[in-house]
Amino acid sequence: MISGGRQMPGAWAQAASSTHSAEEETVINVSKQVRPAVVNIKREGASGSGVVIRREGVILTNAHVVDTAKEVEVQLWDGRKLQGTVAGVDPTVDIAVIKVPAKDLIAAQIADSDQIEVGQTAIAIGNPMGLQGTVTTGVVSAVNRQRGPDDFVNFVQTDAAINPGNSGGPLLDSVGRVVGINTWIIGRATGLGFAVPINVAKDVANQVLNQGGIRRAMIGIIPNSVTPEVAAKMKLSVESGAVIAEMTAGSPAERAGLKNGDVITAIDGGKVEGAGDLRRVLHSHKPGDTVNLSVRRGAEKLNVKVQLAEMTEG
Repeated sequence: MISGGRQMPGAWAQAASSTHSAEEETVINVSKQVRPAVVNIKREGASGSGVVIRREGVILTNAHVVDTAKEVEVQLWDGRKLQGTVAGVDPTVDIAVIKVPAKDLIAAQIADSDQIEVGQTAIAIGNPMGLQGTVTTGVVSAVNRQRGPDDFVNFVQTDAAINPGNSGGPLLDSVGRVVGINTWIIGRATGLGFAVPINVAKDVANQVLNQGGIRRAMIGIIPNSVTPEVAAKMKLSVESGAVIAEMTAGSPAERAGLKNGDVITAIDGGKVEGAGDLRRVLHSHKPGDTVNLSVRRGAEKLNVKVQLAEMTEG
């Protein structure tokens, strides 16, 4: 209580001297460490976020943030506005790499997203609705999420608030390392945000910076998912896998002896439940790599090695 203008001992005095909890200190420290590495990206008619991953001016963001732009405006934490050049884009994983003319930037540290655990702390930083440096917190709700059967990415799911303008910003762990690049939300739900794992984004950046562009491997087939209904209709001997619906003439698949109607049940020892599983594994390979396929052709079981070729545009 207050008497004569003086604060008396009690609950109020005790509250005034309290310190932050351990959880709060974690978020505060990460915010101080990483906010200077988060940038605002503007192109005509749209804006988003990005994160500096190299001091010499290399920034990661989403492909849909830059869209078809060749140049964008990048606003740094200290207020500087720089012209950014879009160095490379991989729309299949929604990642873009931007370079700006600077040598003194603060860069975020990178984690190994293969080590993410469900339930660990997740901190999102970005510029939702143009509000620079907004910090939200939550947990990693799930891993290996897909948006649809044809996705090339196993997304990280989080309940840390992600809003329009957060796209391209970092999802962080409790020590401030980037575990993902925030990319999409389920609009009519609360706490359902998704990020591209940083290992996927880092692969895009390495290809752009080291070889000047994205090289993707191809096997030369159009696969469809096998379900019990599809298996019954096509009289297949298995009820899961990826059945070859079409095959390109002269493709790696044809050269390896695969045929339309073959069912791929495993790749490199990992089970293939459907076409999406096959696409995601192939997407992680480079041209020239050899993959080992387990195949069912009628009742016959085959092991087929296929050397992948480079995907070309058009």
